[in-house]
Amino acid sequence: FKSVTFEDSLFKNCIFEDITSLNSYFRNCTFVNTAFYNTDLEQYKFVDSELINCTFFHIRTGCQISFNDDYSAYWIYFVNFMGTLSVLPGNIVSALLMDRIERLTMLG
Repeated sequence: FKSVTFEDSLFKNCIFEDITSLNSYFRNCTFVNTAFYNTDLEQYKFVDSELINCTFFHIRTGCQISFNDDYSAYWIYFVNFMGTLSVLPGNIVSALLMDRIERLTMLG
């Protein structure tokens, strides 16, 4: 889960396995006979929720990396643009060489 908020939901006989959440919360939810295995869902993510007969196995702890959605999208496009721009000199040089040298020689 990246940024999901569950509100007034019922989770009955569910298994949450290998889940990493970032800014995900459960508000006013009810969990009945639910198992959490290898997740990072900690107590503060269950806001006003009721846990009935639930078990937690191998809880992940530690630093969670968080990125602002707009910030990371900006950098993805910026890095892609810079990579495309860096290829431009090579394309110009190869086009000029292709006019002076034969195409078969250029392929070789």
